[in-house]
Amino acid sequence: MSRTELAIGGMTCASCAARIERKLNRIDGVEATVNYATEKAQVRFHDGADVSVDDLIAAVEATGYTARPPRATAAAAGETSETGQAGQTGETGETGQAGHAGETAEADDRLAALRRRLLLAVALSVPVIALAMVPALQFPYWEWVSLVLATPVVGYAGAPFHRAAWTNLRHRAATMDTLISLGTSAAYAWSVWSLLTEGHIYLEAAAGVTAFVLAGRYAEARSKRKAGAALRALMELGAKEVTVLRGSGSGERREQTVPAAEVRVGDLFLVRPGEKVATDGTVVEGASALDASMLTGESVPVEVAAGDPVTGATLNAGGRLIVRATRVGADTQLARMAQLVEDAQNGKAAAQRLADRISAVFVPAVLLLSLATLTGWLLATGDATAAFTAAVAVLIIACPCALGLATPTALMVGTGRGAQLGILIKGPEVLENTRRADTIVLDKTGTVTTGSMTLLAVHTADGVDEDEALRLAGALEHASEHPVARAIAAAAARRTRTLHAAEDFANIPGRGVQGVVDGHAVLAGRESLLADWAIRLPEELVRAASAAEAAGSTAICVAWDGEARAVLEVADAVKDTSADAVARLRALGLRPILLTGDNKAVAETVAAAVGIDTEDVIAGVLPEDKAAVVRRLQSEGRTVAMAGDGVNDAAALATADLGLAMGTGTDAAMEAGDLTLVRGDLRAAADAIRLSRRTLAIIKGNLFWAFAYNVAALPLAAAGLLTPMVAGAAMAFSSVFVVANSLRLRGFAPTA
Repeated sequence: MSRTELAIGGMTCASCAARIERKLNRIDGVEATVNYATEKAQVRFHDGADVSVDDLIAAVEATGYTARPPRATAAAAGETSETGQAGQTGETGETGQAGHAGETAEADDRLAALRRRLLLAVALSVPVIALAMVPALQFPYWEWVSLVLATPVVGYAGAPFHRAAWTNLRHRAATMDTLISLGTSAAYAWSVWSLLTEGHIYLEAAAGVTAFVLAGRYAEARSKRKAGAALRALMELGAKEVTVLRGSGSGERREQTVPAAEVRVGDLFLVRPGEKVATDGTVVEGASALDASMLTGESVPVEVAAGDPVTGATLNAGGRLIVRATRVGADTQLARMAQLVEDAQNGKAAAQRLADRISAVFVPAVLLLSLATLTGWLLATGDATAAFTAAVAVLIIACPCALGLATPTALMVGTGRGAQLGILIKGPEVLENTRRADTIVLDKTGTVTTGSMTLLAVHTADGVDEDEALRLAGALEHASEHPVARAIAAAAARRTRTLHAAEDFANIPGRGVQGVVDGHAVLAGRESLLADWAIRLPEELVRAASAAEAAGSTAICVAWDGEARAVLEVADAVKDTSADAVARLRALGLRPILLTGDNKAVAETVAAAVGIDTEDVIAGVLPEDKAAVVRRLQSEGRTVAMAGDGVNDAAALATADLGLAMGTGTDAAMEAGDLTLVRGDLRAAADAIRLSRRTLAIIKGNLFWAFAYNVAALPLAAAGLLTPMVAGAAMAFSSVFVVANSLRLRGFAPTA
């Protein structure tokens, strides 16, 4: 199934989105989701569906709205409603940033036009309201002055409502704009008639409601811009220009500055101190520290050297680097992050789908209720003024916008804040799963541990210097490609700075290595290798080796010049943050279980180090059996979350009720997970679950208040207890309240 995306123009309420969604879903082979807050339509095509993007755009336009691919520039966008809000593009690649900038400029223009209408409405409606409400200010013919002042407010400032209502009428539909246009137009027309017949005028309602609704739309538009700020900031992180190195071989490489979008896989590019890495790649020359906080939320710089991978948009805080591009455009980690965030923002929770269905029938129901209110008052009292007032109040106060904004705005802010902290939430259904999860399965290697062999300790015989033992062993192991050898060589290089080349190097498979370093005949490997040379370990080194192996570590015996001198303890080290992360997960009500293919002794050692109970250790599990373990736990009635990072974790991540993929892991794991933790720190798992649960709570709170508002307000309006002007103010406030409540998620902070 393929997919595409459309930017929708002219939507002003949730019922608009529902109408467009229904229209698109009537097309054979198409599944569409329209999001009012982001003004985007996500469209999926079934294989073999004979549908083009032009067909989709035509379907939207037939509904009375505009549509275009997000990459289109503002100039190609066509005419859109000035009261609509800006969407944000998730497109990446060569034209992504340009399209994003075009949409941002277009949104700014629409916001400015809305502000002009609002300022005019406020300036002219204030004296109209004051004259109607304060008898002391009334003078001869003040009613006619009010008419002069109110006419531009209703006619010009309220024009977007009237245009949208007329468009809806031509398409035999009704939206919130229909209610506002009918209410203000009825109040204005009644007032003109009353001026001619010396009856009561409602110009303050016509002008005041227009001003209040415009104020609500403007506040809503600004708030929604803030809600999408995190995604826009994410899209703008990348470097704009890059210095590419041209030429190779014996010839001198020349530097050429080009736009970052022109970099191709395999290109060499230069990253100077203070510059951003242009795209994902591998360091070819140089060493430095990279600030990745903008992507991971982690403030500690990452040391890189030749052979290390680097991520686009990270900041070079140290030396000069030459990098070979490995991924560009939409394949980069930054682009994938942005796409994940936007996909999540465009999704809909189950509760929001219910709200959309209600909104679709809400406006016609309100029109009938308003007519029933008018008829009921006339029959009960015969008072046309009271009947008209109540009917107009019903029209104006019934705003389904709060229902339409309840989920999308919270998702926009929550997922955007998560992206800033290195937490990517795939969709709204994930939020419900985070609330229900009661067990979390932790893959050991790469999740709880570093995933690579690390030198843990150097044990030496009496009188032997640790640095000297490590220097000689490291120089010898530097010639080997074995993971244990690389760990020893790396530790030696960090501690002693300089490693001399070994002579007469020989690798003895399964036993160890031997060679000559600085004139010393050096052996490094199993105890049996030393025994071949009639070298025995002193008692203290025998105890050290036995203790290391009992703890699941690898013991490397080191001898030189015919004498055993040291034992090096190497293992997949537990991450410094894992114990704290496990404690945080427990505090969230989750039971941690350690899952590994290693033997039970190694697994229990790691579990003890991080605070996992022995009975919650599942060891000796083959990679293909990890998903079966998850299913077994689910069959016991548990709701299972799973954290992993490898290809062999992908099936288990997909099987779990909630998959948390460590961003330092493989693409397969990240695709299978529901949440991606970019910085690879297990503490981020606890923060991700906290953020998801809080976002879900905000969504439910928004929906509750949106429903409660309409349930309470409509009967009050129908009973004549609300004037049209007060109804307009209350209606505007309901939408602003929902958006403002969602913006509280911007203050979410990870646990210190």
